[in-house]
Amino acid sequence: MLDDRLTEQRNPRSESIDRLSSLDIVRVINREDATVAEAVQREAESIARAVDLVVAAFRTGGRLIYVGAGTSGRLGVLDAAEMPPTYGTDPAMVQGVIAGGYGALVRSREGAEDNPEDGAAAMDEKEVGAADFVLGIATSGTTPYVHGALARARERGARTGILLCTPPGRELLDRHDVVIAPLTGPEVVTGSTRMKAGTATKLVLNTITTAAMVRFGKVHGNLMVDLRVTCNKLQDRGERILMATLGLGRGEARELLGEAGGHVKTALAMRRLGVGADEARAALERVHGVVGALPGRGTPGTRTGGGGDSVR
Repeated sequence: MLDDRLTEQRNPRSESIDRLSSLDIVRVINREDATVAEAVQREAESIARAVDLVVAAFRTGGRLIYVGAGTSGRLGVLDAAEMPPTYGTDPAMVQGVIAGGYGALVRSREGAEDNPEDGAAAMDEKEVGAADFVLGIATSGTTPYVHGALARARERGARTGILLCTPPGRELLDRHDVVIAPLTGPEVVTGSTRMKAGTATKLVLNTITTAAMVRFGKVHGNLMVDLRVTCNKLQDRGERILMATLGLGRGEARELLGEAGGHVKTALAMRRLGVGADEARAALERVHGVVGALPGRGTPGTRTGGGGDSVR
């Protein structure tokens, strides 16, 4: 294919895919997808480094900002959008920037990725600064919009990283604070990086934000206790968390959650400490939002001790 980027190579295992039955096409795709998790696992140390950079940004009041184009940009925006309902974060804490603006989320604007100046302008618009961590997502490793954004972010003092699915050159390794490169190999359909490369990207972004939120006390045990009730699904989940951790019936859990303003973590603190909502919120502030660090003898299903930081 006369292109040295791994994502642009031709996959010998799918060269005859156009002559296969539907079932055989599905099997080819599935076999290729099965290799993605292993490629991501090989980047575990780099992903953990990115988590540490996110945590450091949050501790100083900074943000995690994803920058990408096409599928990469959409996945960044998606991950950012899922943080507030899942972990009760301020929407500004994790943000996604996509080439072509938010209209590109629903209609492809391929030419938008070719202008590094637009990427730089997006960083100026976001007023990126020294407290922030900017992660560029460019599965091919070459997207001009992303590189323009990262260069401007560094000029403005931010820490930067890049996620790509082709072997990184020395220049990238030297330029950024972290480089994450899950090598997913050639795609089933040559160059269609919405497939294996896109799956790897989703796995990496999920891992970065989930690990960061766990470290900030947004998770107690393995329960998302910082969720806020904004729909019937989250109402049900919040009640079930309280039922499981406090040994309550459905009605008691619903009443307690209502008294806590729909915030599960506040409800847990209220019952653990035997106080009202305002006092519970103040107590959580004193322990940086970590339920396990609250004083007292604890409650059924909860842990005592613990550590970490929380941002709200």
